[in-house]
Amino acid sequence: MIKVMLADDQKILSEGIKSVLETCPDITVCGIAYDGLQAVEMAKKLQPDVILMDVRMPEMNGVAATKRIKESCPDIKIIILTTFDDSDYILSGINNGASGYLLKDIGSAALIDAIKNAYAGDTILPSKIAKKIADAAMLVSSDKQIKLKKAYGLSDREVDIALMLADGFTNRQIASAIKLSDGTARNYISSIYLKLGVDSRMSAINKIKEIT
Repeated sequence: MIKVMLADDQKILSEGIKSVLETCPDITVCGIAYDGLQAVEMAKKLQPDVILMDVRMPEMNGVAATKRIKESCPDIKIIILTTFDDSDYILSGINNGASGYLLKDIGSAALIDAIKNAYAGDTILPSKIAKKIADAAMLVSSDKQIKLKKAYGLSDREVDIALMLADGFTNRQIASAIKLSDGTARNYISSIYLKLGVDSRMSAINKIKEIT
């Protein structure tokens, strides 16, 4: 049984989502928080498997609440569920530990599948959200790109991935953002390590940040 907690200040919407989720025999809704601060407190107490987290809430926004929850309860999977598809929210949510990002126009079956997939460890990014992440990740100055190419001989794709590494993206998030298989993303990252002359992620990030 997957324990799901909801965090949304719109009570009617929360109750509607609860009703939808409880049609699935594999899911139980263990609690509903109506602001970000309450979400942090309830997450610690209830220890849900998955949280559906709204972005704009009183007391504390969903991105900040996600960060706080992941710091104290790193095993909880958090899916940002909101009406907003702004790339700043997307990147902030993912960089603060969210397992994915969904828009509230998602269908019932797709929402249930997303919860199950997040619980299994997958990154949840619908295609139009993944495109926004890719676009935002690639909105870097040509100066940074030129520096990385000149310093280490990285290809265009390797430059894009290197910059995402420096921004804290995981291998799976990189693969989702630029539509690669996990294995292909790992191969690119291995090639980047080789060209940078490093053998660890942190060493690679440090070198990339030195240049950019």
